[in-house]
Amino acid sequence: MRTGRIERNTAETKILVEVNLDGTGKYDVSTGIGFLDHMVEQVAKHSLIDVTMKVDGDLHVDQHHTTEDSALALGQAISQALGDKGGIARYGSAYSPMDETLSRVALDISGRPYFVWKAGFTQEKLGEWDTELIEHWFHSVGQTCGLTLHIELLYGTNNHHICESLYKGFARAMRAAVEIDPRKGGAIPSTKGQLGG
Repeated sequence: MRTGRIERNTAETKILVEVNLDGTGKYDVSTGIGFLDHMVEQVAKHSLIDVTMKVDGDLHVDQHHTTEDSALALGQAISQALGDKGGIARYGSAYSPMDETLSRVALDISGRPYFVWKAGFTQEKLGEWDTELIEHWFHSVGQTCGLTLHIELLYGTNNHHICESLYKGFARAMRAAVEIDPRKGGAIPSTKGQLGG
C-alpha cells in the first residue's frame, strides 16, 4: 500500500494528515472550517485517495494558516506515499461540469512545482471560508506534492458550483496521475530516470 503520514506542528497549527493512494475514497476530515472540510472530502471521494486530516489551527486570528498548512501537509503526505514515483501514470486531466459551471484541471506529478490559476470568485466567502484562500490552497498542495498544476474555470456563475467543480476536477486528475500503469513495470516515467530537479 502506498501510504503517507505527516505530523506538522507549529505555533500556528497542529496537523495530522494520512493518505492511502490505493484506497477507496474514505475520509475523516476536521479542519475547523466547514467549507474546507467539504472540499477535502470531495478530493478524497473523487480521487479514491483515503484522507485523514485533523487540524487545530489559530482560527481566532484568521483562516490563512489553517488553509495553507493543511494543504502543505496534504501535498507532503501524497509525495511521501508516491515514493520514487515508479510506475505511475504521472499525468492527469479532467473536465468537471457542475450545473452551469465547467472547469478544466491538468497536472503532471513532475517533481517541479509550477502553478497556473485562471479562476476567480464574485463573493468573498463560501460559508465562513474566505474565497481568496482557495487559490492559495491549490498552490500550497502543488508546491509540496511537486505538481505542475493548471486550473482553469471555463465558465460558471454560482460560486459554490465553481469551487466544487475545481476541487472535483483536481481530484479526478490526481486519480488518473497516481494510478499504477502495469505496462510500465515499475519504471519511473521520465527519460531522465528520475522526476524532479
